[in-house]
Amino acid sequence: MDTYRIKTSETVTPPVVTVRLKDGRSVKKVADKSFLKTGRSDIRSYIQLLFFFLTMWIGVDFYLFMDGLEKGVASTAARPPGVEGFLPISALMSFRYFLLTGIVNHIHPSGFFIFIAVLLISTFMKKGFCSWICPVGYISESLFLLGKKIFGRNFTLPKWIDVPLRSLKYVLLAFFLISVSTLSVEELGSFIHSDYNKVADIKMYLFFAHVSAISIIVIGALIVLSLFYKNFWCRYGCPYGALLGITSLISPMKIRRVDQTCIDCGKCADACPSYLPVDKLDAVNSAECTACYSCVEACPVKNTLNMSMRSGVKGLSQKQYALLLVGVYFGIVGVAMLAGLWQNTVSAHEYLSLFEKIGSISHGF
Repeated sequence: MDTYRIKTSETVTPPVVTVRLKDGRSVKKVADKSFLKTGRSDIRSYIQLLFFFLTMWIGVDFYLFMDGLEKGVASTAARPPGVEGFLPISALMSFRYFLLTGIVNHIHPSGFFIFIAVLLISTFMKKGFCSWICPVGYISESLFLLGKKIFGRNFTLPKWIDVPLRSLKYVLLAFFLISVSTLSVEELGSFIHSDYNKVADIKMYLFFAHVSAISIIVIGALIVLSLFYKNFWCRYGCPYGALLGITSLISPMKIRRVDQTCIDCGKCADACPSYLPVDKLDAVNSAECTACYSCVEACPVKNTLNMSMRSGVKGLSQKQYALLLVGVYFGIVGVAMLAGLWQNTVSAHEYLSLFEKIGSISHGF
């Protein structure tokens, strides 16, 4: 009987047999029931909640900071550095500026380090940021799960609409990358240290605090669409996700399938929020894979699907992947804190002075 490898130093007899039905069809079945998985892991949900509440905490701190500015009191509350995670364009500029000069700017340094952490995760661990850490991804996932409860299912767009729409996020990414790449070192430095960049997070807050009717319509439409279609914004509109998808293509870690133990049930493909044909692939190389482990959890046979660096090894469990992911993210943040590069150098009084003339501050491009 054939054998297959589940570890580099171990081989076992395949637990799957092929059975021919009366109608002539052949199906695979699990002969050894000890290879069937029992239970599922909720670790990703806990990690998502952890980062969601962390984001809420940052949001409350930033609200208190803004409340102080609006009252004209500079020292009411400290500005939380984590808010810079919502300034990806500024972080992209900071990243290119660092590559050209070796300098970490002191205007939005935490945004730079968050960007580095996210890039490292996607380069070596697929798009784990999107499905484990990103609060927008968590909200999007919660919405389509709610929609499934309400309507009994989620819907899919036909390919002739889906494919062009999916390219939209790459078009947006290309626009930002080209725009940033054409700036000289002097222009990058000028923007990074400009008044506009210093208050970019404040302007973002004011946009949502005083949102226009058109913005409400757009946001409302995205929410409604997310109820019907899985990860609508992430799948079609997020340029950040597009960048991470491209870098994730070189990731050595991938979801890999062991054909000898696969029973062709298709549960992995049904569970995939990105609609990838996991049951037909030896390794999932797609830029749409977010390492969410939904396919691994749905697979009924142990060790048939795993996240690993190469075929023939057992791979990382969800808990091991979660520990590595969180370790990398907070490890980079910890390095920035220890190096004194987490807090920016804009004083509370300067923020108050800039806020008083916020309406006249433009990006200058």
